[in-house]
Amino acid sequence: MKVPTDLDILSVIYKMYYEEFSNFKRGEQSGRGAKIYVPIDCQEIANRLNVDADIVFGRLYYHLNKLHGYRSDDGSKVELFGFKVGGDYRCVNFPLLASVLAGLQEDNRKFNFTIWVSVMAFGVSLCALGVGLYDILK
Repeated sequence: MKVPTDLDILSVIYKMYYEEFSNFKRGEQSGRGAKIYVPIDCQEIANRLNVDADIVFGRLYYHLNKLHGYRSDDGSKVELFGFKVGGDYRCVNFPLLASVLAGLQEDNRKFNFTIWVSVMAFGVSLCALGVGLYDILK
């Protein structure tokens, strides 16, 4: 069984909850306390990733939150994943999540480009070797 990457988890969350985040209207009964903190369902995310919900929760709470959470200039803590935010439980800071996801996607694109260039260079080397051997054996 493949363990989902940070990119996998954050991509699923982004796809599942972007509409809920963007449709938030201040002053209306939205069911949540703030726009930027969106409650998520770890079980549903885990189902989409074919893993246990505690894996998703643990990655968000123990790993990603520690990695990407920070202290703001005024000393308050900004969390990627908050267990309880106001009256809501298991919330992601959606703008921070989008920023982290964009960075992971960019890193992934750079990695894939590097691999592609390496494969092409290997192919050119094999062609050059083939031409050299052909000249020698001729």
